[in-house]
Amino acid sequence: MEQVNQLKEKGNEALSAGNYDVAIKCYTDAIALDSNNHVLYSNRSAAHAKAGKYDEALEDAEKTVALNPTWGKGYSRKGSALAFLGRFDEAIAAYELGLKHEPGNQQLVSGLEEVRGQAGMLKEFMQRLENDPECREWMKDPEYMKLVMSIASNPFDTRNISKNKDKRFPKTLGHYLGINLKGGDWPMDVDPPAPEKKPTPPPENQEPPKPKYDDLPENRRLALQEKDLGNECYKKKDFDAAISHYRKAIEHDSSDITFYTNMAAVYFEKKEYEKCIKECEKAIEIGRENRADFKLIAKAFTRIGNAYKKMEQWKLAKTYFEKSMSEHRTPEIKTLLSEVEKRIVEEERKAYVDPVKAEQEKELGNDYFKKGDYSNAVKHYTEAIKRNPDDPKLYSNRAACYTKLAAFDLGLRDCDTCCKLDPKFIKGWIRKGKILQGMQQPSKALTAYQKALELDPSNAEALEGYRACSTQLNSNPEEVRKRAMADPEVQAILRDPAMRCILEQMQQDPHALQDHLKNPDIAAKIQKLLESGLIAIH
Repeated sequence: MEQVNQLKEKGNEALSAGNYDVAIKCYTDAIALDSNNHVLYSNRSAAHAKAGKYDEALEDAEKTVALNPTWGKGYSRKGSALAFLGRFDEAIAAYELGLKHEPGNQQLVSGLEEVRGQAGMLKEFMQRLENDPECREWMKDPEYMKLVMSIASNPFDTRNISKNKDKRFPKTLGHYLGINLKGGDWPMDVDPPAPEKKPTPPPENQEPPKPKYDDLPENRRLALQEKDLGNECYKKKDFDAAISHYRKAIEHDSSDITFYTNMAAVYFEKKEYEKCIKECEKAIEIGRENRADFKLIAKAFTRIGNAYKKMEQWKLAKTYFEKSMSEHRTPEIKTLLSEVEKRIVEEERKAYVDPVKAEQEKELGNDYFKKGDYSNAVKHYTEAIKRNPDDPKLYSNRAACYTKLAAFDLGLRDCDTCCKLDPKFIKGWIRKGKILQGMQQPSKALTAYQKALELDPSNAEALEGYRACSTQLNSNPEEVRKRAMADPEVQAILRDPAMRCILEQMQQDPHALQDHLKNPDIAAKIQKLLESGLIAIH
C-alpha cells in the first residue's frame, strides 16, 4: 500500500504540472499493484481526459463506478468523459444518477448544469449548420459529423484546433461560436473584412443592388458606417482613429451595445484598463435597456474580467467572470474563472505567510510536545507550517509528533518534505530513519542513516541507528530475502530482462559494475537490490 500511495501522489503531482503521460503511467503502475482501488481509476480517467484521450477516460470512469457505485466523483468523471465525446444525453443521465447517490454534490450539480447547456448549444449549432447550404451538404459525410461532434464537445481544445487540417473546420467552428472565421482571427465584436470582388455589371432589365445600409434609417446607416471605419482602423492598430469613429457611431445611434464594447476593446489594446471597464459598464447598461442578446452582455462582463485580470485585481476579475457565466456559459470563460480562482488561492497563501507568527506557533507546539500533548502540538506545528511553509525544521518537529502518535505514514511524508527542502538537515534524515525502523523497514532506514552519516560521520544517533539496522539485516538473511521478494518494486526489477542481463554480467565481470553505475536509473535499481539484501558487492 505504501508504494501504491507513492505512485498515486507522484501521479497527482504530474497531473497538476500538466505532465499527463507521466501521470497516466504512475496511475497505471499503481493499478497493477491494487486493481480494486476505485480512486486510482478515477485519477487516471482525469489524466486521460486532460490528454484528450476521451475513450480511455470513459473506460476508466466506468470502472470507477463499477468498483464504487455510490461514489459521486465516479459519475462526475463518467459524465465529463461522455460530454467530451459529444454524448450529451448519456452524460446528463450519468450526472443525474450520481446525484441520486449524493444529492448535495456541487461538482455533480455544476457538471449537470454545464452539460445541459452544451446540449442546448448543440441543438442551436446543428440548426445553424442546417441553415447553411454548404454545411448542410457536408453533413452527409460521416467524417464531417465526427468533426462537428468534436467541436461541440470541446470547441476550445487548442490541440484540436492546431492540428486540424480539414478545410471545413474554420467555417464549422465559426458557426458554433456565432462568428465568421473565414477571414482570420478577428476581435470579438469586429466584423472581418469582406473579400474583394470585382464589380459585375447587372443583367439587362435589372436594377443594380442598393448600396449597403441604404434601406436603414439615416441615423442607423451613418452609425454603422462609422463602426465599419472604426473596425478598419482597429485592424490597422490606429487606435485613436478607431475611438473617434466609434464615438461618432454612438452620436448617431446610442442604443447599440457593440459600439461601446468595440471602443472598450480599443482601450484594452492600449492598456487603458480603467477606461475599458467604464465603456463595458456603459455597454451593459445600454444592452439591458435595449434588450441586447445575452451573449453580448456576457462578452462585456468577460472584457471587464480580463481588464481586472491584467490589473492583477483577481477577486474583481473572478466576480465579473462569474457574471459572464451567469449570462452565457462557455468553456473559455470557465477556464478563465478557474485560472483566476487558482491565483486567488495562491495570493491568499502568500499573504498568510508570516515567519514571526510561525515562530510563535512553533514555540507553542514545543511546549505541548514537552507536556506529552502531541495532538495539540501537531495543531500548532501545522499552523506554523502554513505561516512559513519553507522551514524544514517545522516539518521535522511535526514528524516527531506523528511518530509519538504512531502515525508513521504522516511522519514519513513530513520527513520527505523536510529533507527535500534542506538535504543537509541531519535531523530530518535521522528522524526518517527512526520512523522507517518503526515501520519495520530496516533496509530503507539504513539508507536514511547513511545520508545522515555522509553529512556528519561522527553523529552518535545516526551511528547507533545504522548499526541497529545493519545488525537486524544481517541477523536473519533468509527473512530479509523473503521480505525483499514480497516488495513489488524488487519484483519489478527482477522481472526486467535488461536488469537480469546486467546482474549476470556483474557476476561474470565485476568491473562492469562501474560502467552500469554511471546510468542513474540502473544505479538506483542496483542500490535497491543492495538494500534488500538480495545482492552484495565484495
